[in-house]
Amino acid sequence: MKIRELASGLLFPEGPVAMDDGSVLLVEIGRGTLTRVSAGGKVSVAADLGGGPNGAAIGPDGAVYVCNNGGFRFHTEADGCFRPVAQADDYSGGRIERVNLATGRAERVLDAVDGVPLRGPNDLVFDAQGGLWFTDLGKVREREMDRGGVFFTRPEGSGAVAVARPAMTPNGIALSPDGKTVYYAETEGARLWAFDITGPGQVRRDPWPSPHGGRLVAAAPGGHYQRFDSMAVDAFGNVCVATLLHGGITVISPDGSLATHVPLPDRYTTNLCFGGRDMRTVYVTLSGVGKLIAIDDWPVPGLRLNFNA
Repeated sequence: MKIRELASGLLFPEGPVAMDDGSVLLVEIGRGTLTRVSAGGKVSVAADLGGGPNGAAIGPDGAVYVCNNGGFRFHTEADGCFRPVAQADDYSGGRIERVNLATGRAERVLDAVDGVPLRGPNDLVFDAQGGLWFTDLGKVREREMDRGGVFFTRPEGSGAVAVARPAMTPNGIALSPDGKTVYYAETEGARLWAFDITGPGQVRRDPWPSPHGGRLVAAAPGGHYQRFDSMAVDAFGNVCVATLLHGGITVISPDGSLATHVPLPDRYTTNLCFGGRDMRTVYVTLSGVGKLIAIDDWPVPGLRLNFNA
């Protein structure tokens, strides 16, 4: 496995999006920006968003849609690991934003569902019809934390519904290759959940004891400090989950029967996407050390997202 470092000095990068010109869009949560890393490694700001831009995806209109969590308070560990620890003192509220790449202008699309404000939108994915599925992780404070949820909306913010709420720390979200299953990663429990999709924003629900009707696909084995972050799906339907603290990518088969771990040199491996001409390059954000890396010749090609060029 060949690893290339594409950029360093990033302030907690997340949400990588592989572009057709070889560049990678990502967010810098600690800087509050949507950032572009060119194929040659040049770093430039595409949009200054403030708050805590978290996940990013290309929408059906060609704009970049961003989950903004409103901001984190960060801490640097003794070994240099830069990580979020709590809601920012200047927390600006959770929202979904639409960014025009040509101008860098951002507009707020959604900041509440059913009259309940979003707390910490984290990640998002578009289905083939242009529907937007996203997670709200919630926020952590010194003596309390929110329970979040999984949501669906149209790109303009209409028809927003709660798919699963409340849910404990929902983070990464992805769709199966046939678009019939939506997956989300639970951070604190290091669990992968799935819902069978029956319509726009509608899912089939399992009965109790499922906490919200979701189907448990896999749970990280005991004996390790692990948390699940964001994810990508390969062409065979395997779910590749960025894994915190254990540090790397956990690859889980669609039925949860098989799981392997690819270690990487950062405890805060937070997100990944597939790109390249043959979709066998994996771009990974190593957020604790502030780097974007590329892994060439991944054994299985990635699933091409619906509206990426």
